[in-house]
Amino acid sequence: MFKCRKISSSLFRDISINVHRFCFTDSKCTAALRFYGGSPKAIVSDNLKSAVNRSSRYEADINRSFKDFARHYNCVINPTRSYAPQDKALVENAVHLAYQRIYYPLREMTFFSLEDLNREIAVLLERYNNLLFKRKESSRIELFQSIEREYLKALPADPYELKDYKRAKVQKMGYVYFTPEKCYYSVPYRYIGKETMIHYTGSRVEIFYNHERIALHQRNLTKGSYITNADHLSSTHKFYSEWSPEFFRKKALPHGEYVLACIDKILASHDYPEINYKRSLGIIHLHRAYGSGRLNNACKRALDTDSCSYLRIKNILKNNMDRLLLSVGELEAQKPHIPFHSNIRGASAYE
Repeated sequence: MFKCRKISSSLFRDISINVHRFCFTDSKCTAALRFYGGSPKAIVSDNLKSAVNRSSRYEADINRSFKDFARHYNCVINPTRSYAPQDKALVENAVHLAYQRIYYPLREMTFFSLEDLNREIAVLLERYNNLLFKRKESSRIELFQSIEREYLKALPADPYELKDYKRAKVQKMGYVYFTPEKCYYSVPYRYIGKETMIHYTGSRVEIFYNHERIALHQRNLTKGSYITNADHLSSTHKFYSEWSPEFFRKKALPHGEYVLACIDKILASHDYPEINYKRSLGIIHLHRAYGSGRLNNACKRALDTDSCSYLRIKNILKNNMDRLLLSVGELEAQKPHIPFHSNIRGASAYE
């Protein structure tokens, strides 16, 4: 429970309906633009530290986050001169009127939640904006809708998110180390060894090199994770990232059924898959030197002797053992099924 008299005047950040300029009050600018339904050409701010790093009569140094905000909403920041309240007299007067029309009626009321307070402020704000001017036959909201709204530019699809910044060097593996979650984000491999600047919000991570964005990722809050965009990888890294049992089966199939059977046996022989992948790749690459036919025969001999390994198959090919008859059964199969006899003539007798 709290009394309204203890509420800060910054709650009334949406009161002024002057389109071209309004007072900057911390992060409430996003809510103000959403209230107006568009963005102005310029925002006139005070010289507070959250908006201006160093004031100047001619070229002020704007806070980096506030610059990003203005860039996001396609407007410019034009700070007032120091000690010159007349530069934003309309806003100063609007704050005074807000105290009269909204704050004073609430000063003796008691609220039990912030939602109740905001709901009552919204009712009084709407009533205030619908009041007719004494010298004009229209209200603030009518003037805004008929004259001032057309000067507003459309709001971007996504609201602005406050950014933080980190420097990071691209590591040899093509990732930058992101310290808040102790995880890694990929960047294009040609930037390996370069110093980059990471811009991050609660939902995404952008990586810049020489003020040019080179990578964009959705932020991952899982600690120690690797977030990879396949387009960032070099051809070698892409090849390794595609390794899987199915990948090697597809590679082995064109070289023969025995090569495929040998690869299947190797893939199932060890609990640590990377060792099996390297052995399988070595066997498949033997076709470059010996051809697919000889490799298939060598794999058949290796399967018959239950010795499917890269070194074994390589030795079979190197010693031309794949060209020898493999077993007694095959020797018998090579013999003619009709026994030799001098009275039996062969096919040559009928030529």
